[in-house]
Amino acid sequence: MFRLLSVSGCLVLLPGLAAAQPEAAKTRLAVVGLDHDHVWGLLKDIAREPLAELVAIADPHPELVAKAKAHVPPSVKFYDDYRAMLDAAKPEAVIVTTENDRHLEILRECARRHIHYSTEKPMASTAAEAREMERLANEAHIKLMVNYWNAWVAPSRQLFQRVQGGELGPVQKIMVEYGHPGPREIGVSKYFADWLYDPVKNGGGALVDFGCYGAEWALWLRGRPMRVYASARKLKTSQHNAVDDDATIVLEYPDAVAIIQASWDWPYDRGQVQVFGPKGSLLADHDELLYRAAGESDRLAPEGRPLRLQPLPHEASNPISYFVDCIRNNKEIADPLSARMNVQVVEILDAAKESIRSGRAVKL
Repeated sequence: MFRLLSVSGCLVLLPGLAAAQPEAAKTRLAVVGLDHDHVWGLLKDIAREPLAELVAIADPHPELVAKAKAHVPPSVKFYDDYRAMLDAAKPEAVIVTTENDRHLEILRECARRHIHYSTEKPMASTAAEAREMERLANEAHIKLMVNYWNAWVAPSRQLFQRVQGGELGPVQKIMVEYGHPGPREIGVSKYFADWLYDPVKNGGGALVDFGCYGAEWALWLRGRPMRVYASARKLKTSQHNAVDDDATIVLEYPDAVAIIQASWDWPYDRGQVQVFGPKGSLLADHDELLYRAAGESDRLAPEGRPLRLQPLPHEASNPISYFVDCIRNNKEIADPLSARMNVQVVEILDAAKESIRSGRAVKL
């Protein structure tokens, strides 16, 4: 223990009494929307973040509100209307878990109040909306983040670092496979399914839901492509869905190609990216990073041998900790979560939709 003693006008630290340090106030967070099933994981992330405090939730569905009340502290206030919540609860930042076509509307209200904003991927249902979101956030000087699960796992981060470090040589091919058996088949909530299968509220089907991951990976690893070609199908004809359930997107570069497979028709979950260069390949999924050198033959492990992974630091291990760290320390939101990159993600998705409509490749 130490105590302070004044000697000739100077403060001297002496044993005895520790100088009291003021506790930093927590960052006040609010949630907009409970009809996106990702919200339940995000509520757990908020509860585990010591520098964040959940102060309010806005959602008009009584059943979802009742469920949320069982998962959050009793101090959290609930509102039917998110605008009223923004004015009454005065959060510093919001976590948006709603239909994609509402992202711009909610961002506009947050920008007016200078409230930081994070949303689930994709950034918006159209590129025009995404560009307007970026403009409004820049004018209001607020953080704008787009959340992807693959940003918070060590294989993704280390694949990116190794590619940037030149371990594969110039990237020549990127193959991205993201999907699952389908929203209904994996048991998403009725509220989530109601808008996932809506071509306006979601912006598309598997093309949007999982194609955004492929566009994110391609932009992160190689930058903006020259041309986009896409095809989409409705393989589950008995469901009579208004949106596609299987899509393929091809992104062309002067010296490389990215092939994106997005599906609600796989018999099991898929979530991986494989990158090829003249020196070898890297494959990352949720848990592992595999490397295979050029010329290496291994029939027992055709994708390569697993590499040792370093755990991510706390502030890079989940979306809430990262977002709060950027707010508290005034850090820029980095790729692949940035508004700049995610405007381009939605531009690629829009180009893919146009390619499907026209049957031709679309220049960016």
